[in-house]
Amino acid sequence: MDTGGSRTTAQHRPAPDRSAGPADEPCDLVTVPARQGLEALDILRLRDGVGPVLHDGACDTLGFLVPPGTAAGWDLPGSACTQTFSRAPRRTDEPPVAGTGWLVPPERAYGWTTEPVQLRAALGEAARTIEAADRCE
Repeated sequence: MDTGGSRTTAQHRPAPDRSAGPADEPCDLVTVPARQGLEALDILRLRDGVGPVLHDGACDTLGFLVPPGTAAGWDLPGSACTQTFSRAPRRTDEPPVAGTGWLVPPERAYGWTTEPVQLRAALGEAARTIEAADRCE
């Protein structure tokens, strides 16, 4: 075991190709309470990468854009996944849901959507973190 020196374990992913994308393919939207969503967002940014993320006007909820078809099998308590009929956003697009704004705009996202398996894991970890923090208060 080498204990000398420091090592970086962060992986550097190549920047996504933003010149092409699912132009006419609708996205689904996973919505969660803001506190859990912000925790999950941090987890995804550090590990897996995150697609565009919306916030509602009151900042009560966050919405993660996920690939089409996710809503059909989404069953994570405390969240909802709905089918949208908007295509995946491009760099200059307005948010696809009225009354929302970008928290992570398309040009700052890792991909066109967030992978559902990674989002589910991050939301679960976020919920456990929040529960532990609340117990310590």
